[in-house]
Amino acid sequence: MSEKEVSALIEGQRKLQLGTINPDGTPHMVTMFYGLVDDQIGFWTYRTSQKARNIERDPRVTCLIETGEDYFELRGALIYGTAEIVTDPNRIRYVGSEVVRRMMDIQDEADIAPFVEQTAAKRYAYVVNVSRVASWDHAKLA
Repeated sequence: MSEKEVSALIEGQRKLQLGTINPDGTPHMVTMFYGLVDDQIGFWTYRTSQKARNIERDPRVTCLIETGEDYFELRGALIYGTAEIVTDPNRIRYVGSEVVRRMMDIQDEADIAPFVEQTAAKRYAYVVNVSRVASWDHAKLA
């Protein structure tokens, strides 16, 4: 896929599969809602979660965004990078707002703020600095 097509895919989806590295080297895979922060993937999670501990130890991450059900509908992007840990409370709330906005399809900040405020104190946010992207579009194979 072209860079423009990959960007459209990222902008059009709400969830990704996040891969981090466990202490024993095995992958830790979870589904995450994400937002866009200055055109970068942003997500947040509880500070004590396994993925947070993994990223603190080794910031390398892989994000899989894929759509389609049948073979010739499959489109996706595999995004490799490093996760920047965001600990500033204002930035955590900002990233959280972007995630919640997409997750719940809510545009009004007044509707987002109560949920973000309630959970932000226990979370860190993360922004993915992309190093490489692999993509596919099986519709182009037909």
